[in-house]
Amino acid sequence: MLVAIVVGSGIFAQRLSPHDPGLQLLENSTATGAGLVALILTFGHVSGAHFNPVVSLVERLGRRLSTRDTFAYAAAQIAGGAVGAVVANLMFDLRAVNLSTRTRSSAGLWLGEVVATFGLLVVIAGVTRSSRPDRSAFAVGGYIAAAYWFTSSTSFANPAVTIGRTLTDTFSGIGPSSAPAFIAAQLVGALLAAAFTNIVFRSATADEMERV
Repeated sequence: MLVAIVVGSGIFAQRLSPHDPGLQLLENSTATGAGLVALILTFGHVSGAHFNPVVSLVERLGRRLSTRDTFAYAAAQIAGGAVGAVVANLMFDLRAVNLSTRTRSSAGLWLGEVVATFGLLVVIAGVTRSSRPDRSAFAVGGYIAAAYWFTSSTSFANPAVTIGRTLTDTFSGIGPSSAPAFIAAQLVGALLAAAFTNIVFRSATADEMERV
């Protein structure tokens, strides 16, 4: 559903506003942010809303998820992302698999993916460890909608979404040759976020315990 929202809204935005890339991005980002809120609220109590392999990886590094479950989540996330892209293509009368020819390759874009992924994981960690974890859906949806605009890469921030987006040669697509570098950047962002949150939020918890 997440990749269907990303790709489907990208295709529709391209058709609704064919000569205005800025408006296309606004339409795409609004649909994605709103869709994420709905999906996290729907599936958060089922799987913790693990739609993202780097989120599962960070959970594994924190020993909150087993290695077996981490691989199972990643397989499901990647398969789901691929199916979502295929469904979006078919909904708009395109070929089921239509490999993207859109090259996204530069140091600035890779840095954008590091920043986007780092920020996403910090937001998730901060909200889920707060006194109001039920607000995580709105925080994550809001962050992703914003990150579409403030990062040079338009915030893929998810290896499964990145792989899914290679299957559509439309507004939201990414060429298969560009995907590995994006995924590597996402892994770097995830590892930086894991180290950062381990220091910052562990310190915050310790301070709260001292005040008690």
